[in-house]
Amino acid sequence: MIKSVKIKDRIEKSVLTYISVTAVFLVFFVMNMTGALSSKISGMLVPICVYVVMALSLNLTVGIMGELSLGHAGFMAVGAFTGTSVTMMLSDSVSNSAVRLIIGMVVGALFGALIGFLIGIPVLRLKGDYLAIVTLAFGEIIKSFFSNIYLGTENGSLRFSVLQNNLDLSEENGKIIIEGAMGIRSIPKTATFLIGYILVMICLAVIFNMIKSRTGRAIMACRDNRIAAESVGIPVFRYKITAFTISAAMAGAAGALFGNNYSSLVASKFNIDTSILILVFVVLGGQGNMLGSIIAAAALTVLPEALRSFADYRMLTYAIILILVMLATNNPQFRSFFEKLTGKLKKNGKEGGHES
Repeated sequence: MIKSVKIKDRIEKSVLTYISVTAVFLVFFVMNMTGALSSKISGMLVPICVYVVMALSLNLTVGIMGELSLGHAGFMAVGAFTGTSVTMMLSDSVSNSAVRLIIGMVVGALFGALIGFLIGIPVLRLKGDYLAIVTLAFGEIIKSFFSNIYLGTENGSLRFSVLQNNLDLSEENGKIIIEGAMGIRSIPKTATFLIGYILVMICLAVIFNMIKSRTGRAIMACRDNRIAAESVGIPVFRYKITAFTISAAMAGAAGALFGNNYSSLVASKFNIDTSILILVFVVLGGQGNMLGSIIAAAALTVLPEALRSFADYRMLTYAIILILVMLATNNPQFRSFFEKLTGKLKKNGKEGGHES
């Protein structure tokens, strides 16, 4: 009986999340098409989708798996550089920009999953602070790697060099894509709000279906009590690396969408600050709470721009708001008040349903 109630609650939460995200998307999509949105807000729609996916993917690692990762921006960088490079290489052969973007996102997800799997093999054998420090180090290594590589094409073949530009490309047939610390320039903008929304929905579907599945239950059992999970024969490492790889794949797809939304892309964007920002989305929205992560990611992406008019006090105000929200959400009296309020609303709804 208790198990069926929990499953019903999870289904209700997932349906509520799908409906909420779709409703908000339709409102902003129509407003954007009709020109009701300002250019500033319109330009932020795709980044909001990117950071929502990043928050969801990290919540899979932190909230569902129960491990702290501080290098999530590294997987985003992998997806951004590989996915954007692919879309640029396909610009001459594939005319449809949406097809190029989708291919780039798939490639970014695959490379993100591959790097996540390779990093997860040594990292997930660690615990607690050690795991966080090592993921932070891997994130910085990935950023440094993309700051020191040069990639180009000539006559349909790839040219690659490290540390120095030794590509020696011809002016007629050669095309440089990644230029070391200068990153990728002259990127044709192919990212759209619609594809961003589709990516968010795909990530939600993957996460919710995983949570409801046997794999998800095993991952949460490992999170709650690793020793007990091992004692009943659950292969803890296998399930953890599965969740970590899926999380990295989502981050890679989000990175590809991010890279194709701007005219230039540099590796310095994917530093520790970005990883911490994504972690703030997860903590503020609630670990394991996907709808909360979506709201937090959207709000904290818009908030710095909304406060830009207060140039001298923008970051101070931003920090104060974060502190107040964290204090409020972790205050027992505040939480009990909202639990009572939601309980009354559910009770009234049930009574209204019986009366009808």
